[in-house]
Amino acid sequence: MSYKLRMLTDEQKQMFATEGYVIVKNLFTEDQLLEMEQTFEDISHKVVPGYFEPELQQESSDPLMRYPRVMHPHHFSETAKRYMLHQPVLEVLTDLFQEEPLAAQSMFYYKPPGARGQALHQDNFYLKVEPGNCIAAWTAVDRADEENGGLLVVPKTSNYDIVCPEQSDEAESFTKHYVKPPKDKKAIPAVLERGDVLFFNGNLIHGSYRNKTKDRFRRSFICHYVNASATRIGSHYNPLYRGDGTTLELESNPDGGPCGVEHESPYAH
Repeated sequence: MSYKLRMLTDEQKQMFATEGYVIVKNLFTEDQLLEMEQTFEDISHKVVPGYFEPELQQESSDPLMRYPRVMHPHHFSETAKRYMLHQPVLEVLTDLFQEEPLAAQSMFYYKPPGARGQALHQDNFYLKVEPGNCIAAWTAVDRADEENGGLLVVPKTSNYDIVCPEQSDEAESFTKHYVKPPKDKKAIPAVLERGDVLFFNGNLIHGSYRNKTKDRFRRSFICHYVNASATRIGSHYNPLYRGDGTTLELESNPDGGPCGVEHESPYAH
């Protein structure tokens, strides 16, 4: 299937090439964002075994017990699948990959007030795309900033090797892995307005803050894509989807690898 290219500016392409990420505005209309909001509001009131398992009845001191992330909603929600394959997003990805993008994963984060963040990490440690890499498309459904648990990125680490993570501070991170940035690199906030999409390379070190607010969610729809010339991926990500909705499977990269099987993917459902 061929795609036209939503041509990024030379400045945007240079930003992605050198810094490892770029923010693109206006890829979703307000009506589309409202539909996404309503879809995940409806999902938040039920249990979907294996994909979304909140504690609906009992109170918990951890807000993520009531609002955990939704894993692979495209497997059970046609709306999520449609927005995972959102044409404007695929056009940007085509420009970045310079080939057809394949959708490998979708997630929705509610990130309620008080929720822990996610320690710095690298996505392709988990997706294990070869040859090539993954690219994330991180859509802000709410404004994401330093107060409500917005994104942190470590610029110029997209060419940094995938490294075995250390143990994170689980008082601040809901995931166990932490990747320490190189000594000469620093994490900075990537502030996003509602509807902005942050695209970033699978080797880029990134994470998120704790949501320090008392009344603001930080909802986001996050998908990962791989280049069509890839032949292997982590076993949890098959099948992959083309833009027309048809599926294909890549050879599964085995769990473990040089870091050992204790580093199981937190994205597995």
